Amino acid sequence: MKKIEAIIKPFKLDEVKDALNEIGIQGLTVTEVKGFGRQKGHVELYRGAEYDISFIPKVKIEAVVSDAMFEKAVLTIEHKAKTGKIGDGKIFVSSIDQVVRIRTGETGDAAI
Repeated sequence: MKKIEAIIKPFKLDEVKDALNEIGIQGLTVTEVKGFGRQKGHVELYRGAEYDISFIPKVKIEAVVSDAMFEKAVLTIEHKAKTGKIGDGKIFVSSIDQVVRIRTGETGDAAI
């Protein structure tokens, strides 16, 4: 099993979620996050004063998928989240040793 963590632009969330649902990935965790990479933030003008906005709002999507599905899931996220501009985000993949569904006690792929 693999855990996929994707940091994407907020306006791409619905498109990515719908595409993942279409390929059979039903469970996601979504968190609003802030960060910066090469994008470095920007300066905004508010009531005549300049403010340095160092952290850019992003969305973090987390999903645990079977080994058979992870490549398709990563390609789907990459394709749907891409705008071709700086700040599109990143995808991280980690191995997961065990998953347990609390309600039923199911483990492994059955618990996903």
